[in-house]
Amino acid sequence: MAEIRGSDSRSTRDALLDAAYDVVVAGGWQTARMVDVAAAAGVSRQTLYNEFGSKDALAQALAIREAERFIEGTQRFLDEAHPERPVDAVAAATAWTLREAADNPLLKAALIDDQGLLPFLTTRGEPLLVAARASVADYLHSHWPDLPRADVDLAAEAVSRLTVSYLVLPSDAPDATAEAVAARLAHLIERLLVKGSS
Repeated sequence: MAEIRGSDSRSTRDALLDAAYDVVVAGGWQTARMVDVAAAAGVSRQTLYNEFGSKDALAQALAIREAERFIEGTQRFLDEAHPERPVDAVAAATAWTLREAADNPLLKAALIDDQGLLPFLTTRGEPLLVAARASVADYLHSHWPDLPRADVDLAAEAVSRLTVSYLVLPSDAPDATAEAVAARLAHLIERLLVKGSS
């Protein structure tokens, strides 16, 4: 089987993750074999194992890549919105994330029990939470450097965990959930980051 050629292993990794994404979205992750994913990416099964080691590691990498895409999208959205206060940034980012998630094919597939991917958002979701927490904290630190670091870190932790919990178990229709959660988190951040809300 011909191997993917590129300037580095990034193109091979992306091709494998793209193939895994397609399998998940099609509803076949539970029964998919590594050889099937490798074939869809145009590489050998050994290349897939060399890159990820196991099907679980591939699923974890896929979840992390999707989280990174959400984080990048949130950053772009905030750069365009230019929120004036930390509370506004948190509310806007939360609402954007929840709205985008409502139409995300990978997230929808992961929330179906028979796919076996839900743990990568819950019990095995720590890498996603770490990335989300770091993104929130970095944004708040860079835009409001006078805020106490401990308060910002606590706010980032709370926002990340609550947002993920609403992604996994929405309480209402997507738009209503996004607005309600954004308002709740804004209220929480206003209490945690008093200096930023004044």
